[in-house]
Amino acid sequence: MESTEVESDILRRVRTLLRELDGHHPACQCDRGMLRWTLHKKIDQNPSNSSVLVRILVKELERAERGDFRHYIIPLLHTLMYTLIKAPGISDELCSRVYDFCKKLLTLPKPFCTIGLDYATRLKMERTAPGMLYQRMVISEQSLKSDPYPYQEKIFIFADPELLSEAICNALVTDTEAARVSQSPRACMSYVIIHAMQAALGEGCDISGLKRSLQDMPTSDLEHWFQQVVSTVECPGAEASADRSQHAARLEKIYCAILSSWQAGDAPLGGLQGTPLPNPNISFHLWTEDDQLWKELVLFIRPLSQSCEPSCLSQDLDNFEIQDIISDCECCKQTRFSVLSTDSGIERDLPAAAEEPFAPFGTETEQSRLQRKGGIKKKPSPLESVAFLQAGCNGPGAKSPVRPQRRPGTPPEPAAPPQRLHTARIVLLGDDRILGRLAQAYHSLRKRETRRVFLTPRLNLQFYYIPVVTEQTNTLATVDQAATSQEELCEVAAYLGRADPWYESNINTLCHMIPKLATMPSSPSKHLVTDLFITDVIAYYVRMGIQPVCFQVYAVKIFFNDPAQEPAEDVFLTELRTQVQESISPRELSTTKKKTTLDGPGIDLTVTYRKVVVSERAKELAMSLRSTGLVMKAIPADEAEDLVCLNVNITEIIKINNLSGRSFSAVANRLKTRNIQIRSTEQRPFTVCLDKDSRRTYRNVISVEVSPCLEPSYCLQKTRTMKFSVHETEDVGFVKYMPKSLLLPINTFAGVIQ
Repeated sequence: MESTEVESDILRRVRTLLRELDGHHPACQCDRGMLRWTLHKKIDQNPSNSSVLVRILVKELERAERGDFRHYIIPLLHTLMYTLIKAPGISDELCSRVYDFCKKLLTLPKPFCTIGLDYATRLKMERTAPGMLYQRMVISEQSLKSDPYPYQEKIFIFADPELLSEAICNALVTDTEAARVSQSPRACMSYVIIHAMQAALGEGCDISGLKRSLQDMPTSDLEHWFQQVVSTVECPGAEASADRSQHAARLEKIYCAILSSWQAGDAPLGGLQGTPLPNPNISFHLWTEDDQLWKELVLFIRPLSQSCEPSCLSQDLDNFEIQDIISDCECCKQTRFSVLSTDSGIERDLPAAAEEPFAPFGTETEQSRLQRKGGIKKKPSPLESVAFLQAGCNGPGAKSPVRPQRRPGTPPEPAAPPQRLHTARIVLLGDDRILGRLAQAYHSLRKRETRRVFLTPRLNLQFYYIPVVTEQTNTLATVDQAATSQEELCEVAAYLGRADPWYESNINTLCHMIPKLATMPSSPSKHLVTDLFITDVIAYYVRMGIQPVCFQVYAVKIFFNDPAQEPAEDVFLTELRTQVQESISPRELSTTKKKTTLDGPGIDLTVTYRKVVVSERAKELAMSLRSTGLVMKAIPADEAEDLVCLNVNITEIIKINNLSGRSFSAVANRLKTRNIQIRSTEQRPFTVCLDKDSRRTYRNVISVEVSPCLEPSYCLQKTRTMKFSVHETEDVGFVKYMPKSLLLPINTFAGVIQ
C-alpha cells in the first residue's frame, strides 16, 4: 500500500510539471520553477524510489509520443536522464526501454533527433558499464586526476557589479563558497567508488562496510582503488564485445579486495543507498575588466602556479607565417606578440641537442637589435607573455622544445593535434546589457585567437545565460531603466523562453526569484533554500543544457562629425538605438530652432540598406527622410523568424500643410535588413547607444554602418587567399568551408523547437 502511495505521489508531481509546460502555472506563484527541483530532491531523500520515477517517466514519454505531445518529450527526457545518472541502481530492462525510445527520436526533426542520439550514445555506455555517466561527471567537474578519462570542467559565473545589486552579488559569492564544502578530492573519490560498486552489484553490496573501509584507509590507498575502479569502468566502454556481467565481476573483485584489506567485518546489507552528486566546481567573478574573460580562461588551462621556465618554450604556435597577412586584415589589426627566431633554415646550422643548450632568447647582440629606445616601458601582464602561452602548450600533442636531429630527405614527423581536455562553462547573470559585453568579449577573444591560437584547440567553450532583473538605485540603472522597461531588458531571455519551454520553466523563473532570495532576512530556512536551490538549478542547467541557440553578432562602424577623429568600430548583440543629439553651442542652437520651425523636429537622414527577401537576392534600396531616431532590433519577436535579420523601426517626421497652418506627425517606418547605412545630411550629430547600455553611448555621430560581424579567422583566411587570387570575388578553396559570420551560442535545454 505504501509503495502505491509513493508511486501515485510521484505521478502527481510529474503531471503537475507537465501542466506547467502548457501554461497552467501552480496556484502558489512561489512554486513556479521549483517543481522540477522539489521532485529531484524528494528522490534524493529516498534513492530507492529512483526506479519508480524512471518507470513513470518512461510511460509518460511513450504516452507523449502516441498523443503527439512533442513539447513534453525533451523535458521528460532531461528529467529521466538526470535521475538515471544519480540513481544508485537502475535495472537493465528499464535502461533498455529508455534506449529504445531514444532511438525512435532519430526519425524526428531537430532538436529531437540530436538529443535522442546523444542520450542513446550515453545509455549504451551506461548499460555496458553501470555508473559510467556518474563517474565521468564527477571526474570532469571536480578535475580529479585520471588517465583513462583526463577531462576537466569548470563553471565561471560572471556578473556585472553595475547591473546587479550588492546584495545579489554577496549572496552568490556565499552560495558558491558553500557549494565547495562537498568538493574535497577524497570525498569525491569515495563517492565514485561507492556509486560504481552499488550500480554494478546492486543490493548485494555492503555500502556501510564499504564506506567505513574507505573512510579509514590512507589517501594514497584510496587513490589507488579509485584509479582501479575508474580503469575498470572505462575499459568496457571502449570494448565492442564488453558484457555487463563481466564488468560486474571485475568490480566485485575490487570490492572484495577493499573489504578484506581493511577487515570491515560482516554487517547486514542495508539495501540501496544514495550517493551524493557533488556540486560542480563553480567560481564567481565580478566583471570589472574588458579582457577578464580571456584571462580567466587562460588561467583555467594554464594556472600561474605551474612553472613557466624559458626552457619549456614550445614552437608549435609559430608553424605558420601570418605577419604579412594580418597587416592587410582589417579585423586583426591589433598588437601582436613576437618571438625572436635564430633559425637560419639551413640544416647544417642546427646545434646538436646534446652539445648546445636551448637558448630561446638569443645572444646579447641579437637582443640589442630588438630594443626600442625613447618609448614608455610598460610592465606586461604574466598572461600576455609568449613564454607563458607557449609553456601552456606542452601538454598532449605539444612539440619538444629541442628540435631533434633528422636525416636529410626524411620528412619531419607531424605533431599530434592537442586535445580539448578542458571545458569552460560561462554562466552570465544579468540582462541584455551583460550579453552585449559578452558579445564584445567573445569578438575580442576570436580576434586574439586568430592572431595567435592558444585556447581554440584546447578548450571547449560553452555559454549559458540566467536573466536577473533587480531594482537599483545607482545612476546607471536609473538612466537605462528610464529608457527601457524590465521586459525590454530581457529580450534574449524572452526569446529563449518562447523557443524552449523547459528553459522558460526552469531558468526564466529565476529572473525575479534570485533577487528575492538574496534579500530575504537571515534565517535557517533562508540558508536552506538559497544554498540548495540556486546552486542546484545552475548545476542542472549547465549539466543538461547542451543545445545551443546561435545569435548573430553585428558589427557597427561609427563616423564622427570631427574629420580628425578616427571612426570607431564596435559590435552589438541585441539593439542599436539612435537619437538626435541636443545642440550645445548658441549658433547651433539658433540654427536648429529655425530648422525645427520649418521642417519639424529631428534631422534629415539618408538610409541605404539591403532589403531581406525570400529569394536571398540582394536588393539595394535608399531613401531620405526626416527622423527623430531609430531602433534596430536583432532579437526577433517570434522564434519562427530569422535570427540573422535586423528589424529597423525609424520614426519619420512628416510635414502636413493645412488651412490652420503647418503641423507635423510621427510615422513608424519598419524594414528588415542585414546591412544598413545611416547618414546625417545636415552634418548635425546624433547619439548611438548599443545593447541598451548607457556606458556604450557614442556622441557626435554623423554616420553609422551596420552589417553582420564576420568571423575573424574567416577574414584572415580570405585575405590570405585574395593575395594569391586577386581576381576572385567569391570564396574559393578552404574559405568556402569556414564559418563566415560570428555567432554567439547560448545553451538551452532544447535549442529552438519549431
